[in-house]
Amino acid sequence: MIEIKHVKKSFDGKAVLRDVHLTIPKGETIVIIGRSGCGKTVLLKSIIGLITPDGGEILVNGKEITTMDREDLFQIRKKFGMLFQGAALFDSMTVEENIGLALWEHTDLSDDEIRRKVREKLEVVGLYNVEQKKPAELSGGMKKRVGLARALIMDPEFVLYDEPTTGLDPIMADAIITLIVETSRKLDITSIAVTHDLVSASKIGDRIAMLDDGRIIFTGTPKELKSTKDPVVKQFVEGKADSTSL
Repeated sequence: MIEIKHVKKSFDGKAVLRDVHLTIPKGETIVIIGRSGCGKTVLLKSIIGLITPDGGEILVNGKEITTMDREDLFQIRKKFGMLFQGAALFDSMTVEENIGLALWEHTDLSDDEIRRKVREKLEVVGLYNVEQKKPAELSGGMKKRVGLARALIMDPEFVLYDEPTTGLDPIMADAIITLIVETSRKLDITSIAVTHDLVSASKIGDRIAMLDDGRIIFTGTPKELKSTKDPVVKQFVEGKADSTSL
């Protein structure tokens, strides 16, 4: 379980997260939606300890991470995998090296064992015989799949997705959405995705939370989101701009 309590974060005096509360039970897939720049990625990076909040608490399986020392935080991070917005693959490395890097750096597994695990994760995401390719040889969708395989390589308990369908055409985006849903269920992973794409959010999420003005203003199922009477949430769902939207 992940518990977020009264989390606040400002940059250069500007409040991005004002008072965020959110509880994510084990095995749930939750999607955090909101307008561009509302703080979704800041919240995601705070959950994994890449950003330290100015106030509040973030508990992972009951352990408060915002005050942890570096070594303890590193141990917590091993429970997480993350798919970054642009896949964030190292161009100079092969697919195999990109995916297996954490295992080579942080485990005592043999090279053969690591290569076997890399092949297993590639099969999970539907890729075969691409181990020796470089990222430049891959399509956008293949890069996302390799990024997901890398996120899964340490057998994480939690996986975080930052705008997982950005830059993909609708057909490839739908394929990635399906892959995320199937992978989460198959491996019993707790998943947190951030996106401004409501189509993706509705397909991925067991539950959806909306971030606005630094606070969570809505949580509910995709069905509840579509039927909401909250004017701010409804405006976002319907995609209607007003004079304050620019």
